[in-house]
Amino acid sequence: MVKKRKIPTRRCVVTNEMMPKQDLIRVVRNKDGEVFVDTTGKKNGRGAYLCKDIAVIDQAEKTNVLTKHLNATIDSVIYEELRNLIAGTTNEK
Repeated sequence: MVKKRKIPTRRCVVTNEMMPKQDLIRVVRNKDGEVFVDTTGKKNGRGAYLCKDIAVIDQAEKTNVLTKHLNATIDSVIYEELRNLIAGTTNEK
């Protein structure tokens, strides 16, 4: 009998939906307080996950949900990077 591998799930900080980790984007704050988009999902630091959806990114920016979760100020460059990442992934499909 082949054992099915468990798919790791994470909660989107905007929608509060549990989703497979690969369907989400991780934003990380490291020990130095730097905030960046973690495309590998393996970088050290406090992470927050967002759905790969432009509307969710806009909502996150409006409500400052990442600021609350990561306890750091989030630069608008981060939101732009997230939007570009999503735009890039939707074009590939």
